[in-house]
Amino acid sequence: MSTRRSGARVMFYCHDTFGLGHLRRVRALAHSLVDGNKDLSVMILSGSPIIGSFDFRARVDFVRIPGVIKLRNGEYTSLNLHIDIDETLAMRASIIRHTADIFDPDLFIVDKEPLGLRGEVKNTLVMLKRRGTPLVLGLRDVMDEPAQLAPEWERKKALPAVRDLYDAIWVYGLPQLWDPLEGLDLPASVTRKLTYTGYLQRSVPNTLMPRNPDLQGLDQPYLLVTPGGGGDGEAMVDWVLSAYESDPGAPHPAMVVLGPFMAPEHQAEFLRRAHRLPNVRMTTFDARMESLMAGALGVVAMGGYNTFCEILSFDKRALIVPRTQPRQEQHIRASRAQEMGLVRMLENDGKREPRVMATALRQLPQQNLPSEVVVPGLLDGLENVDRLVNQMLTRPVAQPRLAARGR
Repeated sequence: MSTRRSGARVMFYCHDTFGLGHLRRVRALAHSLVDGNKDLSVMILSGSPIIGSFDFRARVDFVRIPGVIKLRNGEYTSLNLHIDIDETLAMRASIIRHTADIFDPDLFIVDKEPLGLRGEVKNTLVMLKRRGTPLVLGLRDVMDEPAQLAPEWERKKALPAVRDLYDAIWVYGLPQLWDPLEGLDLPASVTRKLTYTGYLQRSVPNTLMPRNPDLQGLDQPYLLVTPGGGGDGEAMVDWVLSAYESDPGAPHPAMVVLGPFMAPEHQAEFLRRAHRLPNVRMTTFDARMESLMAGALGVVAMGGYNTFCEILSFDKRALIVPRTQPRQEQHIRASRAQEMGLVRMLENDGKREPRVMATALRQLPQQNLPSEVVVPGLLDGLENVDRLVNQMLTRPVAQPRLAARGR
């Protein structure tokens, strides 16, 4: 005998094949939603292999689907299982669909990929659409340069999905910085679904955790160096270390978080070099990046979405060294943010002269703060998403939705 449930349910999907961006963005949204609604529960579907390393609030839980990783040639392979990639994708699609079927969300939010990794979420979207469940596509502020995005969406058949399946598209950014769908030939029916929320403000968690022992000894103002997940951050870290090796009188020490996805051989080499530098502390991973960011004098980063949100949230002077492959996303974000006066960008010219980086590090504490630039709505993202979610959850529902909930 079934009983009618109480409390709304929101489900997030993020494919997480590389890095921490999708997971950290969705986690911030989930925490904000449960903080603002005591009767709300959130389930996150994620392929991140380190999702269990993060703390989650009450009424936020996750299902970890089998991991895959994107190789340098663009192909995918299973992360931990010695089985064919098609078998892994079939398992992922099945877990996603069955979890959504049983959890029966009142709202389903997909992060970035309209149909999921290789279309793995399509059947779930169709099932929930038939039930009358509202479907939302959440996009970061910058996807890629238009010349690359258009053929990618064509190949993935993303536009028909956005047109026919989704009820809304939420962009976690502002049009003043970038239009993430720039270059796509969008019908009016799709552009009407678009809402810019502003960036997602971050805060220092209330939980008290012991300080990472690898980072002990830097009580004076420090520069935080973070390549995000670290899988493609070795060039930036090498450049920063070479600057400290060539400039022993650098006025401010560095706290370097390499990222959990940096190749072990690079981690080992960087740790060896940092051990010889008295003014550099280094660790491979820290789940409390908000706390480290809040305590920093300035930040050196590649400029991924979440790091950019943290730089704005904690009002930190930042030096951004963006990657340009395989996407132009970071470079577009950094160059536009520099034009707006929010950060300074240092391009990697391939030579990576130590003195160039050393000079930039010395000048970093003299930069203007992001707050000195007035951008209306810049950090209103969480508040606006909360409002949009409540609108979705309180709007009249279709009869199929009522029938599904009565199971």
